Amino acid sequence: MNEAVEALVIGAGPAGLMAAEALGAAGCKVLVAEARPSPARKFLMAGKSGLNLTRAQPFEEFVATYAEAAPSLRPMLAAFGPEQVRAWAEGLDQPLFAGSTGRVFPKAMKASPLLRAWLRRLGGQGVQMRTRWRWMGWDGTAVLFDTPQGARRVQAGVTVLALGGASWARLGSDGHWAGVLAAAGVPLAPFQPANVGLRVDWSAPMAKVFGQPVKGVALRAGGGAWHRGEFVISARGLEGGGIYALSRPVREGALLLADLMPDWSTDKIAARLSRPRGKASLTNHLRKALRLDPARLALVMEFGRPLPEGPVDLAARLKALPIRHAGPRPLDEAISTAGGVRWDAVDDALMLRERPATYLAGEMLDWEAPTGGYLLTACFATGQWAGRAAAARCRAGRVGG
Repeated sequence: MNEAVEALVIGAGPAGLMAAEALGAAGCKVLVAEARPSPARKFLMAGKSGLNLTRAQPFEEFVATYAEAAPSLRPMLAAFGPEQVRAWAEGLDQPLFAGSTGRVFPKAMKASPLLRAWLRRLGGQGVQMRTRWRWMGWDGTAVLFDTPQGARRVQAGVTVLALGGASWARLGSDGHWAGVLAAAGVPLAPFQPANVGLRVDWSAPMAKVFGQPVKGVALRAGGGAWHRGEFVISARGLEGGGIYALSRPVREGALLLADLMPDWSTDKIAARLSRPRGKASLTNHLRKALRLDPARLALVMEFGRPLPEGPVDLAARLKALPIRHAGPRPLDEAISTAGGVRWDAVDDALMLRERPATYLAGEMLDWEAPTGGYLLTACFATGQWAGRAAAARCRAGRVGG
């Protein structure tokens, strides 16, 4: 069956919905096609532990977080960055607050109220939603879908692809689109896990601390700066924000170090360790002299042995404990992905050079950033940018590529 639409958005995650909003606000008739039974599943899952929308941070510092993708993303973030994200959410009657680290959350601490308000606004713009519509590529100028009612062909004046990355396949981001675009001649960078835990082959004694958080530590990878961050010891390895923030350098082979006592100098630690320990084991001496909790003490025993005998050398080991691991967890377990459509595959409007009137947004593009509001903000910004560019083409002539 065939149908024709003015504007087609494929993917109902944050980038796709933002593109649909920009198109709808411009008066274009929009159809959103989503492969899963409901929209924004990954967005909802991310919001279960508190929806970190963006970050209150000086703009230049914010943009620099995107590393080599920063020059490409800069104009999009300037147009729809942290301040605009906050105004947009508050315009949906979702009051926000900024935590001590600058992370910005809805006061409701959930994604569902924001999503419901957003979908109501889109409905008021006349945006239509089709779920269980899986994009299969093109046949000439027609966009192909596999649906519960069989194959569908859609002729669209403009199309925005916002199909996500290649992690959390059960929520819709399975990266299946990469093969379709590669076959169409679109240059791609390989997918890699970002914001992901580490695999560790633990010794048997570590089982007693599985599930315990590690707090009050600092981490560093390679020659980077030390940064504070918590993580959790799990049966599968190490998980949590402190680890995720260093995903890229660790993935690229940098040595991961932990400062288990960042508020204490090496000299202070050595002085405490120089106290007589009597008949106490070294483990008990560490626990009593330094007040190390079971989780940090277990890490010392796992990664620090053979432990140096002298207090100065032992203190230095605690200040730069090498964390041995077997690499990142699998791609599908990552919060986000690096890789995707290369920037030279799109023009300044995010339109595919190989397919005019087709725009890209969100994690499909080759950029990565740590958690902490950066991921969602760039998805919103690229969705808004692509949607506005598509809307301009739609208004100018309602013609397809």
